[in-house]
Amino acid sequence: MEQRILSGIGCLEAALKELGTRKYLLVRDSSYPYLSIRNYIDALPAPHVVFDGFSSNPLYEDVCKGVALFNREGCDTIVAVGGGSAIDVGKCIKLFSKMEPEQNFLFQGYKDTGVPLIAVPTTAGTGSESTRYAVIYYQGKKQSITHDSIRPPIAILDSSVLKTLPLYQKKCTMLDALCQGIESWWSVNSTQESKGYSRLAVETILENMDAYIRDNDEKAAEKILLAANFAGRAINITQTTAPHAMSYKLTSLYGLPHGHAVAMCLPEVWEYMLGHLERCVDRRGPAYLKAVLDEIAERITYERFQKLLDQLEMRRPAAKGREQEIEILVDAVNPVRLNNNPVALPSDGIRSMYERIVLK
Repeated sequence: MEQRILSGIGCLEAALKELGTRKYLLVRDSSYPYLSIRNYIDALPAPHVVFDGFSSNPLYEDVCKGVALFNREGCDTIVAVGGGSAIDVGKCIKLFSKMEPEQNFLFQGYKDTGVPLIAVPTTAGTGSESTRYAVIYYQGKKQSITHDSIRPPIAILDSSVLKTLPLYQKKCTMLDALCQGIESWWSVNSTQESKGYSRLAVETILENMDAYIRDNDEKAAEKILLAANFAGRAINITQTTAPHAMSYKLTSLYGLPHGHAVAMCLPEVWEYMLGHLERCVDRRGPAYLKAVLDEIAERITYERFQKLLDQLEMRRPAAKGREQEIEILVDAVNPVRLNNNPVALPSDGIRSMYERIVLK
C-alpha cells in the first residue's frame, strides 16, 4: 500500500474528513503538552478521546488498555502523535482492535482491521511512521510486531515539532536515522528501491545536520524530518542489521538512548566488515558488497562517522573493565538481526567490538 506523506499539521482536518472519521483515538506521548501543534489538534471539530497511558518502552498491558478504550468509546480512526513509541502503540491498537479480547493478542492471527491510522512523528529519527514494525514489551521481553497493514497509510510531517526537542535528543534521533540509512544500504535484503531511499536519507542528513543541530534552522529541520522518513521507508524493505542488533543491550545496561547506542556500534561493525569481506554472506557476493561499501564511503567513511560522534560529544559508556558486562552484551545479541548483516559476525568478533565500545 502506497503511503501518503502530507506536509504540515494543517492537513490533519482534511485527512480526517476524507476518511469519514466520526471519532478518533488520539494516541499521544509525554511531549504533547509542549508541542506547537497541540492547539491546532485540540481545536479540531472531530470528536476524539485521548490515550496516553504508556511509557517510552510500551508494555503489552498498556496497549490492551488502549484497545479497550478505542472500542469502548466507539472510535473509528487512530491519530498517533509522538515519537516512535507513540506511533508503535497506535499501530498495535489498530492491529489488535478487532481481535478476541479474552485471548492474548500476541498469539492471535494478524490481519488488516481496516482501521485508518494517521501518524504525526515528533522526532526526526525512528522513521516509525513509514514502517510495518512496532515494538512493545511482554513479560519483560521485547516483542517485535510485524504486519504490512500497520504501516500508517498517512503520515503528516511538521517540522515545528522539532523546535522543542532537547539538543541531546535531536542528536540521538538524527543519528538513529543516519544509522538506519547506512545499514539498509548494505543490508542483504536491499533492493534498488531501498538503496534509493537510503541514499536520499544519508545525503540529506549529511547536508543538513550542521544547520539542524548548531543553528536550529527551520529549513534544515524540514529536511532532516524528511530524511528520517526516507530511512524508515528503507528499513521497511530491508530491516536493520548488526549495529541495531548490538545496540539494544547497550540501551538497557547503560541507559543509553537508542540512537546513541546504535551510533556507538555502527563504525565498529563497519570497520570489521571492511577487514573481513571474505566472510560475506550476501548472495550477490563480496565484489558487490565492496562496491556498496565504496558507494557509502563516497558520502561518509567509518572514520568520518567516528569523528562525527566526537564532534557531537556522544560519549562511550564506561564498563569500568568489568568483563562480565562484555559477556552479557555478547549473549544478548539477537541472531535474527545478524542474519541481515552482509558479513558474518562470530561471537569473538562481536566481543572485540564491544570491548572497543565500552572499554576503550
